[in-house]
Amino acid sequence: MATIHRYGFVSQLRSEASSHVIRYRKGRVRQSGRGLAFWFRPEATSIAEVPMDDREMTLFVRGRSQDFQSIAVQGTIGWHVTDPVSTASRIDFSIDLRSGKLQGEPIEKIEARLAGIASQAVLQHLGRAAVRALLDAGPEPLRGELVAVLSNDASWAEIGITVVSVRLTNLAPSSELERALQTPTFETLQKKADEATFARRALAVEKERAIAENELATRTELARREKGLIAEETQNARDRAEGLAAARQVEATAEAERIRLVEGARADAEQRRVETYRDLPPAILLGLAARELAGKLETIEHLNVTPDLLATVLGEFRRQPTLTGSR
Repeated sequence: MATIHRYGFVSQLRSEASSHVIRYRKGRVRQSGRGLAFWFRPEATSIAEVPMDDREMTLFVRGRSQDFQSIAVQGTIGWHVTDPVSTASRIDFSIDLRSGKLQGEPIEKIEARLAGIASQAVLQHLGRAAVRALLDAGPEPLRGELVAVLSNDASWAEIGITVVSVRLTNLAPSSELERALQTPTFETLQKKADEATFARRALAVEKERAIAENELATRTELARREKGLIAEETQNARDRAEGLAAARQVEATAEAERIRLVEGARADAEQRRVETYRDLPPAILLGLAARELAGKLETIEHLNVTPDLLATVLGEFRRQPTLTGSR
């Protein structure tokens, strides 16, 4: 916005470098340029100030698709003035010579015209396709069409305006339709999520089953090994018992054989001794008995000799010569 100071019958104007100022006097252009500063007489001067910086306007259009579904389009359109003299000649950019402010709303008029042309192009684009096709294609086809429409419109060149950018930030159906369209996708995603959950659960169950089977197999193997060890220990005990019994049997057999041999030898010796004593005369047997008795006198404390025993012994000695002489 230009700054104006009044000094009596004259005024001074200073403008920004981003503004193009045009001073008219008696219907003719006297000065034209950016960032001017000059003196003028208010009663004989008319001044227009055209902004030269880039401008952006908001675009919001709600239309219907070919299948009568509501779709909202939102974005921005960037534009700027390329020929300020032509723009000022077609659109009123006059300023108040006391405050320096624009007397009208030329920017709003330009943007309203841009919005009208863009809205018509958007509505035509939406009406040529069904809502699913529009949403699947996204905003890029519509943006390209808007750029072509606004760039090829000759009326903008006539008033010195150039469209520099078109950006679409949203192309969306109504909330109810959006929810309806999202439902199949949500259902599909939920189904996949459920399948993933079931798969994880099945995998967990499978792992638990594998662990349980492994534990069972381990316990079975341990039981088998324990059974084998018990059987082996039992067999070893049986073998030890059989070995011990066999050893005892051998010892018993050997002992019996020894006893049999010793006793047999004793019996044979006794038999031979008995046979030897059997043929001896009684007197010799009594002598032998006496000698045997004499060898044991040290251990005999008492000896009783009865008259009968003495008579018998004497009688035997008396008969002995007779027996000898008769032989």
